[in-house]
Amino acid sequence: MNTTFVHSQGSLQLHRWPLNQPNSSLQAWDAADELLILHAQEAISQFTLQHQRQPTLLLINDSFGALSCALSDCPQFQINDSVLAAQGTLYNRQQNNIADSGLQQLSSLAPYPAQPDIVLLKLPNNYSYLQYVLQQLASVVTPQTLILASAKAKDISRNVLAMFDNTLGPASASLTVKKCRLIQCSFSTLLPGAAAVQFPLAWPLEHTEFTVVNHANVFSREKLDQGARFFLQHLPEIKSAQRVIDLGCGNGVLGLALLSQYSDFQLVCCDESYMAADSARQTIANNLPDKLALCEFIVDDCLSQQQDKSADIVLCNPPFHQQHAVTGHIASQMFTDAKRVLQQGGRLRIVANRHLGYADVLKRLFGNCQQLAADPKFVILEAIKRS
Repeated sequence: MNTTFVHSQGSLQLHRWPLNQPNSSLQAWDAADELLILHAQEAISQFTLQHQRQPTLLLINDSFGALSCALSDCPQFQINDSVLAAQGTLYNRQQNNIADSGLQQLSSLAPYPAQPDIVLLKLPNNYSYLQYVLQQLASVVTPQTLILASAKAKDISRNVLAMFDNTLGPASASLTVKKCRLIQCSFSTLLPGAAAVQFPLAWPLEHTEFTVVNHANVFSREKLDQGARFFLQHLPEIKSAQRVIDLGCGNGVLGLALLSQYSDFQLVCCDESYMAADSARQTIANNLPDKLALCEFIVDDCLSQQQDKSADIVLCNPPFHQQHAVTGHIASQMFTDAKRVLQQGGRLRIVANRHLGYADVLKRLFGNCQQLAADPKFVILEAIKRS
């Protein structure tokens, strides 16, 4: 079943893009998208009348391409940290017969385009990434740039508005519409110049001499998360010449630990986040530069770029949410891809919250699953590809 987004110019068939297959069971936009689109359309009309041309749009955090599709008449730059968001946008534009000629997609680490006419921002989930985005915008927008942002009303706090005020200029939020609010901000060159936060962050890895690097949008930005801490105590033994994949590598702390213990193997650090893959690269480059030649760092939709039966071990600390939505489809796709990529006798080892019931999922998929360790919150599970 297609999901249909109705807007003032007609209707769009939009699909949510999870992992490897477009998903029509989850809505591919929300009320915050609708609010942005409504105000953007009004602003585009006014700009076009005044300047006799279409404005250039800068779309940030457009998760499934709702903004890009609905405003496709305008030239666009789209910036996302997720390769899935980029793929989802292209897929949805294709499904709606929208040419890609007016769209330029950039990763979250690319320089922002200079002097956009209108900026449309879906607020990210964490303050660190929001601060990063605002700092990048401050270097490219002008006082004539219209800056609009939206999110659920509960996520637009005084602190969020203060971040806009202090980094870009005066900001105000609208009344709540369908549980969402719109922020409008005007760039000011008269700000006192508050000290910018330096990204990426770096912090010492406990009980080691290593330092972990975290870009702004990478999970557990300032300390080791509990799941990774438990996983580090139960990493597999690596044999000579094996190929190991850290799926959903984050900041690369698992790969760093393995490289510090073993030398004659190949490590693939894979994540759907551009910032995560680069964080893993920097973590290993800064701590074990002589091991960097053993590593690949790949931004990917799960393991779609990996060949069948090409790995001996897959390690995974799977997420159970996508943006604000709690969902099990991400982990399910990770496990399915891992089985395809593993060689005969290869092992998938994961850490997971106890309540998620992944042991049953792995038993159905692999025909076996062993619990290797457990604490009050997490379990270490391993499945072997037998056939």
